[in-house]
Amino acid sequence: MTEPVVSLKDVYFSYENKRILNNINLDIPKGSFLGLVGPNGGGKTTLIQLILGLLTPDQGDISILGQPISTFKHWNRIGFVSQKANSFNKGFPATVFEVVSMGLTTKIGYFRFFNKKHKEKVIQALQQVDMEQYAYQNIGNLSGGQQQRVFIARALVGDPELIILDEPTVGVDYKNVDRFYDLLHELNKKEGISLLLVTHDTGVMTKYATNVACLNQTLHFHGNSEEYTSLTDKELSEIYGHPVNVIVHDH
Repeated sequence: MTEPVVSLKDVYFSYENKRILNNINLDIPKGSFLGLVGPNGGGKTTLIQLILGLLTPDQGDISILGQPISTFKHWNRIGFVSQKANSFNKGFPATVFEVVSMGLTTKIGYFRFFNKKHKEKVIQALQQVDMEQYAYQNIGNLSGGQQQRVFIARALVGDPELIILDEPTVGVDYKNVDRFYDLLHELNKKEGISLLLVTHDTGVMTKYATNVACLNQTLHFHGNSEEYTSLTDKELSEIYGHPVNVIVHDH
């Protein structure tokens, strides 16, 4: 059996004596596209922070690429894309090329000069997201959707095996959302990159994700996308605590 890229076993986490995550057991298979859905306050961001090593569980074990997280050092193999399009400073004085090159710092270290190979890596990452033509434009001049493609390039430049995306379409105009998800689908299928996508868009699961996890403090569902789409409205509403309608993404 293939080693999962991330594995959580009996994980609990509390904040100020309030239980946030309760007995989480979750494996993310290598090469999968996992959609993590659930209501606000259900613990999705906390789970991501635990996987990224930013928080420590009260109890339980977390492994990254087959290694205990406590000894894992190769963080360049994990890419992360957050809700930048919704909060990015439009006046930030950096070009697209410079923003993407920041993704190489874990590989080459801070205060190191970029050589020709490094520059080629940046351009290659921009080509993967179809943003090479914007390489020397200021990042603040781009649309929200274009910025998020640049942030994916920054995650890609370090040759990651897993990319974690925390609600990346917040602030992206609706007409570009499907194009953004198409890019993720291509990276997953053609490049073989494992993806963990945190989203409120349950319709994404019907078209793009291979696996789905529904989190509301505990893991209410974990299976493939076909099993997820077979859940009834009543079952989904019980998970979310309010009525839920799945909107199918289609062109």
